[in-house]
Amino acid sequence: MKKCINSGLHWCLIIVALSLVACHSRGKAAEKPEKPKEKDIVIQPEALSVSIVRNIETTLEFVLASDGVLNDSMVLAKDSLVNEIYAKRSFEPVWSTQEKWLPLSDSLLEFIGRAREYGLFQSDYHYRILQNIRKKTIEDTLGRKDAALWSRGEILLTDAFFRMCYDLRKGRLPYDSVTLRKDSMNTQAYLGLFDTLWQNKDVAGLMHALEPKHVAYDSLKAALQTFLQSAEPLKKYTYVPYPAVNTPEYYNILKQRLFEEGLLESPFDYLDTTSMKLVVGKYQRKKGITETGKLNAGTVSSLNNTNWEKFKRIAITLDRFKLLPDSMPTTYIWVNIPAYRMRIVDSGNVALESNVIVGQPKTRTPLLTSNVSNFITYPQWTVPYSIIFGEMLPKIKANPDYLRKQNLMVVDKNDSVMNPDSLNWKKFNKNNFPYLIKQRQGDDNSLGVLKFNFANKYAVYLHDTNARWLFSKENRALSHGCVRVREFLKLANFLVRNDTIRFPPDTLRNWITRQEKHVVSGFPRVPIFIRYFTCEVKDGDIKFYNDVYGEDRVLSERYFDNKAL
Repeated sequence: MKKCINSGLHWCLIIVALSLVACHSRGKAAEKPEKPKEKDIVIQPEALSVSIVRNIETTLEFVLASDGVLNDSMVLAKDSLVNEIYAKRSFEPVWSTQEKWLPLSDSLLEFIGRAREYGLFQSDYHYRILQNIRKKTIEDTLGRKDAALWSRGEILLTDAFFRMCYDLRKGRLPYDSVTLRKDSMNTQAYLGLFDTLWQNKDVAGLMHALEPKHVAYDSLKAALQTFLQSAEPLKKYTYVPYPAVNTPEYYNILKQRLFEEGLLESPFDYLDTTSMKLVVGKYQRKKGITETGKLNAGTVSSLNNTNWEKFKRIAITLDRFKLLPDSMPTTYIWVNIPAYRMRIVDSGNVALESNVIVGQPKTRTPLLTSNVSNFITYPQWTVPYSIIFGEMLPKIKANPDYLRKQNLMVVDKNDSVMNPDSLNWKKFNKNNFPYLIKQRQGDDNSLGVLKFNFANKYAVYLHDTNARWLFSKENRALSHGCVRVREFLKLANFLVRNDTIRFPPDTLRNWITRQEKHVVSGFPRVPIFIRYFTCEVKDGDIKFYNDVYGEDRVLSERYFDNKAL
């Protein structure tokens, strides 16, 4: 019995020991690869070539296990693609040979040096590090013999190539619900670009082939070169949020910005309220702003209207072109929210332009793509529930006569008109309102005398307005979300321009004069794009529009504010 117990104990100990060995082995297997050497000086040329290959392989093994991180200053964006290139070539160098960088590497580095001309940032492509590596491997005797240095240069240059291809093709903004450019580039396609580069030896040509094919994109990119020449040296400035917040953190930001402007000797000096007013007033005087000493919207806008902020907005706009389809339709309607403009493009030419009114920041006009399918003269407006509960119901409860003054009627589910005086308005709320509110057609209708319909989930449309004087305002973010069109009649005539039998000249104008309601359809549907582009080229210069919804600021904070210059 004792023998059996001892025997069992013996086997248990063996099993435990084997388990510990297995665990230790698994732990060792899961360990991160050894960090690559910082330096690997090899004197003999033959041995140097072998060491470069070994360094490339071990460095990539480490990078892949570290999610692209080589060290604090070197992170590979496309580590898997880089590894594929070298693994296929047995980790032999591709940009250099026999202690010399190949001419194609010079071309790529030169292209990276001009990254700003494409709305890109040199720092995303290891530019300074690559310059330093090349300087050391060319000018420094020990650097020329450093296998670790050559291997890092190789890997970083390949990563820079793939990231630049990716950024010129897809951009840096995330694809969203209105993105129309199809992402046809997979891993094999990007690897194919590398082969194409080595076949044609044309860096600029390959990169240009990846860019959007839009005239407006090319115009903006061309104007960017002129902008960069006038903006040199491009310098980063602190962004000042608005409205102002009375907190120490906010005033530290403001002091930093005023220091950058040369108005403070140090951003760390204490300033009381009076001193701050004097400095702000000095800035206002310097910029020709009404001197109040107070931090108002105009002053903050001036502080933020730097070439650095403009460059980021250009970069964002260039990337927004990368979300459009590879080719636009022959005929389409383009509404640019920040510009407050609508444009009809027909066979590459602008057939019509019009001022528009768009949604207020709290009731934004949505970005969308659709097709204008019909339009209605003397339309009736069914008020959206969001407006009923958000604006109208409190006013009606206060005074039911509000409905009559606004030419509004209440209808039930059978479209029967209700007497508003007979309804108990106090009991109605957003959970209890079994009616619709409609506005009678006529010149005082909020939709004006013409409405254009296109399918969308937001229940918005293009239309005329009964407040046409608002088109003369500079800030035209005034609507509840729909787009009001100043040249509504020209737009309608354009849609039916090819159907002169049904619509002889002045037909639509005569209907409106006679206040006749007509639903017009049967014309070829015209695509409509409602987009958000805060800059474009006008007469050869870049025109910047107000970031009315703060979309550029959000994207800038998320993707570009921390970029190194």
